[in-house]
Amino acid sequence: MNTRSFLLSTAAAAAIALAGAAGASWAHDAHAAGLGTPEAPVDVIRAATDLPAAIGERGPETVRIGLETVEVTGRLSDGATYHYWTFNRKVPGPFVRVRVGDTVEVALENHEDSMAMHNVDFHAVTGLHGGGHATLAAPGETKGFTFKALNPGLYVYHCAVGPAAQHIANGMYGLILVEPEGGLPPVDREFYVMQGELYTFEPYGSSGQLTEDYDKLMNEMPEYYVFNGADQALTGDNALRAEVGETVRIYFGVGGPNKTSSFHVIGEIFDKVYNLGSMTGEPLPDVQTVLVPPGGAAAVDMKLEVPGEYLLVDHALSRAARGLVGKLVVEGPEQPDIFREGLEEQLGMVHQ
Repeated sequence: MNTRSFLLSTAAAAAIALAGAAGASWAHDAHAAGLGTPEAPVDVIRAATDLPAAIGERGPETVRIGLETVEVTGRLSDGATYHYWTFNRKVPGPFVRVRVGDTVEVALENHEDSMAMHNVDFHAVTGLHGGGHATLAAPGETKGFTFKALNPGLYVYHCAVGPAAQHIANGMYGLILVEPEGGLPPVDREFYVMQGELYTFEPYGSSGQLTEDYDKLMNEMPEYYVFNGADQALTGDNALRAEVGETVRIYFGVGGPNKTSSFHVIGEIFDKVYNLGSMTGEPLPDVQTVLVPPGGAAAVDMKLEVPGEYLLVDHALSRAARGLVGKLVVEGPEQPDIFREGLEEQLGMVHQ
């Protein structure tokens, strides 16, 4: 039996042990009815604008976070679907925002239709397994824990049930921002972007319902690289949008589970980089590309001075051909003193 067959048979056996053969069959029917099908997939893309407002000056409070682990059939690309494992039905999971000193109560509910156990490990937690042990939940269970946010910064969270790489690759990752006392320097717009990988048995560009390939996962050979869950997710109607003269901040993380990102915006320079997710150290000025490891994060600030369509990429540029490209659309008046196309006028003057 090859590794992929062993994984699938093990997952099936686990589902039967948890729910019984009849119960597992019922759960599959419920999933097909309510959580997407290959013919009618759900939208798993997390909009880059889907994040809460800045906290700023408020004092410490008790904050309650509700996460639901849900397995859905979602649209991966035109003509292709995939069985995602998610936090709150989107990839990445919700952007969690607290401030240093907050007491954070986490409740994780594993949807009754799930075929696997799930949990959540917050890298922002000081405590056993980042909360992973406390939130280990079988289908239909709710588990939780409380932690105090001791360290400001931008942190990844993810499912840590073994094999953790499988749960992460299927979409179970997100970011939590712990703002420092007094908040962060204000910007005009904020965006939430995460990079991940999908390991499908079928090659990139295939149609139909695609299946995970455990051998490719273990060998770190993804077929798809994605921003916010799907092939070219942050383009078209989901593109990031701003105006000339505005300042923007991108909270960027890498779920992975395996590949480091060389995050770059073609045609822009990061005015400030909060490297490795450290939000209290001195930001790095004037950076072209920022290196972000799996399970890591960074925030980047830019002032947008020239209109146009700017591409978000990993500068390991072969990955753009496997789905990893987004767009930042900047509207406003042209700025010829900063940038203009064409040399005809200048060449004409020289020839005279």
